Amino acid sequence: MKTIQDLAEGLDNNTQIDAILLDFSKAFDKVPYSRLLMKLDHYGVRQTTHSWIQDFLSSRTQSVIVDSSSSSSAPVTSGVPQGSILGPLLFLAYINDMPARVKSTVRLFADNSLVYRKIRNKEDAKLLQQDLDSLQTWERDWQMSFHLEKCEVIHIST
Repeated sequence: MKTIQDLAEGLDNNTQIDAILLDFSKAFDKVPYSRLLMKLDHYGVRQTTHSWIQDFLSSRTQSVIVDSSSSSSAPVTSGVPQGSILGPLLFLAYINDMPARVKSTVRLFADNSLVYRKIRNKEDAKLLQQDLDSLQTWERDWQMSFHLEKCEVIHIST
């Protein structure tokens, strides 16, 4: 709702807003367990709850079934379980620090994010580019990647 208010305010004030829709590549599959658990501890998820989440993520295996043939099981070493109630929550906990890297507004929606800024002059555009550069550093630091073909730039103005 806040995003809609921000965009509507920009339109009402004849201010351009540049928005970048960011899509994570294989988002739920790439979250490294050890780093996720470290972030959860940082956010205050400790003791019994932390151990429960660690147990939930560990000792998982997967196999592939094609027609009636099944591959042997292989250990799953990263990723949050898709289709589980905790999956999106754990993923958001993992990317929750992303907005702290930028000065523009960031909205997180599961494996998609929106970064936007009012563009009143060239300096605002430059700041938005600096924020995108910072997010590129963040994705490298945290072993994530944006799916560039699915990312979009939108210029919103009257």
